[in-house]
Amino acid sequence: MTSRHELPTAVGANLIDNEKTDPRNLDPLKTAAGVYVTVHGHFYQPPRENPYLNAIERQPGAAPFHDWNERIHHECYRPNAFARILNEHGEVVGIENNFEYMSFNIGPTLMSWLQNYDIDVYQRIIEADRKSSQRLNGHGNAIAQVYNHIIMPLASERDKLTQIRWGKADFRSRFGRDPEGMWLAEAAVDYPTLEALINEGIRFIILAPSQAERCRLIPTFDDPESEWHEVGGNQIDPTRPYRCYLPQDSETNNSQRRYIDIFFYDGPISRDMGFSDVVYNSNHFAGRIGAAVRGDRRQSQVISVATDGETFGHHKKGTEKTLAYAFTQEFPNWGWTVTNFAHYLSLNTSKWEVELKPVTAWSCAHGVDRWQDDCGCGGAPGWHLKWRRPLRDSLNWLRDRLVEVYEEQGSKYFRDAWRARDEYIEVVLDRSPSNISSFLNRHQKHKLQASEQVDALRLLEMQRHSLLMFTSCGWFFEELSRPEGTQILRYAARAMELAAEVAGVQLEKGFLELLEQAPSNIDSFGNGAEVYRQLVLPSQISFKQVAAHYAITSLFSGHQPVEKWSGLAEKNDVQNSTLHHKQIHCYTADELDHQLQRLGSITLAVGHLKLVSEVTWESQQMTFAVLHLGGWDFHCCIQPFEGKRSYTQLKEKLLNALQHGSAAHTILVMTQLFGEESFNLQNLFAEERHRLMRLLTQETLARVDQLYTQTYRDNYGVLMAFHRDGLQAPKELQVAAEIALEYRCMNTLRALEQDIDEAQLSWNHLVELEAIANEAKHLRCNFNLPEGKQLLERLSLRLLWQLLYDANGSFEFQIQRLERLIEVEQYLNLGISLERSQELYFNCLQARILPKTVAQLLNDSDKNQLRQLLKLGQKLKVEVSYWLNKLG
Repeated sequence: MTSRHELPTAVGANLIDNEKTDPRNLDPLKTAAGVYVTVHGHFYQPPRENPYLNAIERQPGAAPFHDWNERIHHECYRPNAFARILNEHGEVVGIENNFEYMSFNIGPTLMSWLQNYDIDVYQRIIEADRKSSQRLNGHGNAIAQVYNHIIMPLASERDKLTQIRWGKADFRSRFGRDPEGMWLAEAAVDYPTLEALINEGIRFIILAPSQAERCRLIPTFDDPESEWHEVGGNQIDPTRPYRCYLPQDSETNNSQRRYIDIFFYDGPISRDMGFSDVVYNSNHFAGRIGAAVRGDRRQSQVISVATDGETFGHHKKGTEKTLAYAFTQEFPNWGWTVTNFAHYLSLNTSKWEVELKPVTAWSCAHGVDRWQDDCGCGGAPGWHLKWRRPLRDSLNWLRDRLVEVYEEQGSKYFRDAWRARDEYIEVVLDRSPSNISSFLNRHQKHKLQASEQVDALRLLEMQRHSLLMFTSCGWFFEELSRPEGTQILRYAARAMELAAEVAGVQLEKGFLELLEQAPSNIDSFGNGAEVYRQLVLPSQISFKQVAAHYAITSLFSGHQPVEKWSGLAEKNDVQNSTLHHKQIHCYTADELDHQLQRLGSITLAVGHLKLVSEVTWESQQMTFAVLHLGGWDFHCCIQPFEGKRSYTQLKEKLLNALQHGSAAHTILVMTQLFGEESFNLQNLFAEERHRLMRLLTQETLARVDQLYTQTYRDNYGVLMAFHRDGLQAPKELQVAAEIALEYRCMNTLRALEQDIDEAQLSWNHLVELEAIANEAKHLRCNFNLPEGKQLLERLSLRLLWQLLYDANGSFEFQIQRLERLIEVEQYLNLGISLERSQELYFNCLQARILPKTVAQLLNDSDKNQLRQLLKLGQKLKVEVSYWLNKLG
């Protein structure tokens, strides 16, 4: 029986005609020889940002994370950038960057989010492409993607080009090179899409085997009429690249015909990766790939598989480890070369020609009907998909109306409006004032005035949202009112609003008439128009709402109340100098005046504010007044700033009204001055609202914690008696114990953090935490302290970094304190993750600790410090036993 390690030799021997070439004499990175393996991951998340804020709001379904991007990042993107290889004891023996070995595309909108959220992972991805390029003769693993994942065969010709150009420009700005390949959303393709890709310089794409119609050897002088082979039933051989010529060039010579190369991934293996357990074990995975190797004596072949990148870690937990081990151990043991499509194509020019089916995608058996018709794909039992066609028709109608607005209005500001749109990606990537100014200077038809600049930017944003509203996810699932469908309607709403601001056109009524034809599966909605009214309109944000957000939060921003109103003070207060500058998502808020007065439990703030949109440069000056009645009760009014005199009079009336000591009277005066419209806590943006809710409940929670603590102390003996005798403790006493111990634990953790901030000795706090952990264990208390978990993870990482890279104090003290902290974390059982500490330690282990260990072994000098550092690795579950044994 052939062993696993002997098999590659046998497989390799069958691939190459030994009379012509001995594979053992060839370098497979430079000459096509043997078996190549390419694993492609399509990493993508739909754009989730609120169109008015350019920020993702909290998504409760992603709890305990803020939103789905964060959750999937935690489960997939970071684990693949720092993929563990573990031994049989669960200790880390290697940390690999899977992006360095796999072919991948990452959606531009996702990469933009990663850059802001986790720069370490973002840089690992960029570095992976650079390293793979060095290893594979200048061909990096990364390929581009059409910008925001629209279905290209359903897009207009202009939108096709912009999607490709934006995808290329985004890729170039991040990876510092032009992309060789491009991923098509849902692998959806037709010949006009291929023509657009070819014209934009894309060399290859990746498709499913089901998308090919027929293939043949490319005709040559010796064989001008090679035979076509029908492969429309998934029969195409996926182990080689194919050349696809444009049909309209059929009358020209092959040397002059335009073409793109296509790789067809192995369908059965790719399907197994997504829907079976093959990727849970690297040996099984390699065996599954090995079964696809063809023994037909060809010099080389590629086994390529493709799936959603989120498979590795998000859909299938822990499988990023499978990939890491397969790339670095299993595949090399089989004698295979890990490569990417561009590198393989550089060694193996396409010798076969392919023709595609007219319109296809990888996730729909009906062409691209999943994104326009009730085809059944993606449906749920008992639910229809009749809403898809009216939704597509509504958005197509809107797109065409927006094109009319853009061409008519854009001709006033831009030399070439469509070129300006194609290059607007430069602004999307960098919204700094200097970059926007530079962009406008290049494209303006004449010197634009400030108001014209605003309108020019509004038009470009209108077009950006017109593209975003076709994001494929809006049609993918079973119901229009899902978050994905709602999101593309939000983009449509923003585009219509911008069109109205620039051109005065009212498109919403016509759009809703069409959307009424889209039936919802949810009775409370009925149709798409009602989905729009209930889920989209409430999410729209005006300058008044941004001002109200600022006004209410200003009560908690450290402004000091004035003792008494005086006109003299006012003369000094109302100036154009900025008192406070604050960023509110994509708005900047400059506070030009703010006055706060308190009377008993009532607080009144009156102010003058300038808001500027960083996106459109639109600005407004607003006057605000906000009355806090205590607790959750706020009454806020906003109006445009009407000049200093008017503002001074308004402020005087409001502050005088407060002196009556009547909240009702003050609200009456506010209504007289501002009108009926008012805002309260519910009108705040979610993040700040949640922060204020926590702030406003702190005092109440502190009193409750003290009450529970007293109850716990008074009944400690009774509670212990129940547990000693194995009886279930009264629920009221058990809850009191858990809350009291959690309260004590958090206070101790905060004190510990403060000690470390101040470089103080913290043994007492560590001892106290150990005591709390022991009490909790005896009383069978289960802590739920997400804040405490994050705090401990942060402290561990910080102390480790200080020990390894900033050792100013005693080494003995620093390492003992860190070890003790790690032990306390284990006692508390909070589910602490030491992954980032592991990564920091492992990097230092490879770069500094092991070289020093080798030097110490050679010099036979003092080994105590190194021994302690290696033992620390054991506590972090990093494999160091070999080196510890060497040190003796």
